[in-house]
Amino acid sequence: MTSGMCMRSPGRRAWGRCGQCCEISARAVDRHGSWCHRKPMTKPLRCLLTAGPTREHLDPVRFLSNGSSGRMGYALAEAAVARGWEVDLVSGPVAIKAAVGVTVHRVVSAQEMFAACEPLFARCDLFIAVAAVADFRPKAMEVHKTKKAEAALVLELEPTVDILKTLAARKTAAQRVVGFAAETRDVELYARRKLTEKNLDWIVANDVGRAGIGMEAVDNAVIVIGRSGERAVFGPAPKRAVAEFILDKIAWR
Repeated sequence: MTSGMCMRSPGRRAWGRCGQCCEISARAVDRHGSWCHRKPMTKPLRCLLTAGPTREHLDPVRFLSNGSSGRMGYALAEAAVARGWEVDLVSGPVAIKAAVGVTVHRVVSAQEMFAACEPLFARCDLFIAVAAVADFRPKAMEVHKTKKAEAALVLELEPTVDILKTLAARKTAAQRVVGFAAETRDVELYARRKLTEKNLDWIVANDVGRAGIGMEAVDNAVIVIGRSGERAVFGPAPKRAVAEFILDKIAWR
């Protein structure tokens, strides 16, 4: 409590001395507790985000997946809604809760994620694809649990839909698309290649092979690269701070 005023987190409702309720969205509290004044938008920016892993089932029990915790995507959603943006978050299976004000669409497989994103993309201003989508899925899913046998199991796989590339190909002049490149070697090289091949406006590269950052970690370190040649490095830092840095770089209005 300071000078009779109660400070609350962005997105919460606050009661002033005048007795009226207002939404805290034009201001955001930075990590040190000070107020960051942002220019109010006449129309909220509509942001579509993906987060977490996908699961591609072999049978009702087993599935192909990866170690994505969803923390980076959820941190971006929290930072975006704190700026007054309208946020849709299409999330794979994770064990974390979204910030108040974020509309969450829960999915399991890559195909489900694409089906959820497709109509949302058509009406968004900004698409940030953070999810670690499985690249392959079994050609067929068994109805019952596959029993262990002495013979080696041969698993036939097929590619999943490339959500980012498919939707980026449909973007209008008014839309921006941001991808993530999680790599273990030649991180910036592969990120720049993905930026071009998938028709992106920005790419966020991170080295998931480094200990203490990336998948399942609390912290992250990123290189943000723009199609016009922009390049910015940040971290290691908590993913919430990384999220603010990314949004500051890619926001154009």
